[in-house]
Amino acid sequence: MIEERVRSPAELPDILRPGLKIVFCGINPGLGAAAGGRHFIGKGNRFWKVLHLAGFTPEQMRPDQDSLLMDYGCGLTTAVSRPSARAADLSKSELVAAASDLRRKVEAFAPEYIAFLGKAAYGAMVGQPGVTWGRQRQVFGGAVAWVLTNPSGLNRGYSIEDLVKAYAELRIEAGLSDRRLGRAPETRLAAVQYEKPT
Repeated sequence: MIEERVRSPAELPDILRPGLKIVFCGINPGLGAAAGGRHFIGKGNRFWKVLHLAGFTPEQMRPDQDSLLMDYGCGLTTAVSRPSARAADLSKSELVAAASDLRRKVEAFAPEYIAFLGKAAYGAMVGQPGVTWGRQRQVFGGAVAWVLTNPSGLNRGYSIEDLVKAYAELRIEAGLSDRRLGRAPETRLAAVQYEKPT
């Protein structure tokens, strides 16, 4: 079985193997993530907490357990490999230039879904302004494209509840069971009002 966890000193490794259900695609690595070689390592990043609360994992994982995510049918990659202090440090041209490499990677590993963590990266890569949240009309590299809110601690326009609801919608659509012991997020989340900031 082919698995990928290879990196140059300045790059964050992908967590991929063929046939995963969902690959989460961050915009680019933070400086700490690239230095530590682990995804979503920042103290303020809510990815691991949201992933667990949305039912993807049976317990909240730590960044040093990122490769275990493949055991639950999910993988990790980034749209652009260049690390930066903030995703806003990337130019639109960098995102556009990275699109063909990412598309080839998705084609090679063939996940069913690719979940972009942010509208800007996906919109730039497909040349589509005005991207909406959720499932997209066009596929990306043969995978169903889905756009989720970025869980970065710098993105405080969405509460944990908002993020959990959005991520759980993807999990449900992808047909993944709730990995939390005996809890059904569909029932629990029904009471959460999901309002997108304008």
